[in-house]
Amino acid sequence: MALPILYSYRRCPYAMRARMALWAAQISVEVREVSLRDKPAHLLQISPKGTVPVLQLPDGKVLEQSLDIMQWALAQSDAQGWLNADPQAVNHLIHSNDGAFKKALDRYKYPERYPEHSQQFYREQGEQFLQTLETALQQHAYLLGGSASLVDVAIFPFIRQFAAVDADWFATGPYPQLSAWLAGWLESPLFVEVMQKFPAFKA
Repeated sequence: MALPILYSYRRCPYAMRARMALWAAQISVEVREVSLRDKPAHLLQISPKGTVPVLQLPDGKVLEQSLDIMQWALAQSDAQGWLNADPQAVNHLIHSNDGAFKKALDRYKYPERYPEHSQQFYREQGEQFLQTLETALQQHAYLLGGSASLVDVAIFPFIRQFAAVDADWFATGPYPQLSAWLAGWLESPLFVEVMQKFPAFKA
C-alpha cells in the first residue's frame, strides 16, 4: 500500500510540528525534503501555494495546513493524549502564536527587512506572548496542564526560533519556566527523531 507523501522542509516550524504529530502517531510517510529554490512540480500541482508542509494521502486527499496534518495524524492514533486539552484554549494560544507572535518573530529574526523599528522593539512585541506562556508554565508543567497537548507541540518550534535569535539573552531572561519547557522539547527523543536529515527530493 502506498504511503502518505509528506512534503517538508527540515527547519520550517510549521513542518516541524506536522512531523512531530505524524511521528507521535507512528504514521509512516514518504518524506520529500523540499529545496525552497527548486520546488518539485508535483508539490506545486497538488498545492499551488507551494509552501510546506503538505500531506497527500493515498486516496489523493491533500492536507495543506500544518494544523490539519496534526489533527489528522492524532485522529488516527493519540496514545499520548495530545487531543485531550480544551479545544477552545488550544485554539486561542495557537491563534496568538501563529498571528501576532509569528509576525513579531519574523521581524525580530530579520530586522534589516523591517527597518521601521529596532530589533529590540520587535523582541519586546514577541515578549508579550512569552510572558503569557511563562505565566502558564508557572502553574503547571505544560501549557494547559500537567501533560503535553497539541498546543505545546504546535507552539514549541516557534519558541525555539525566537530563543535562537539571541540564545544568551533568552537563557538569562525572565522566562525560567519557558526555558525549561523549551529544553525539554529540544532534548526529547521525538524531536531528535523528526530533525533527522533527509536528502533533498528530486523528482
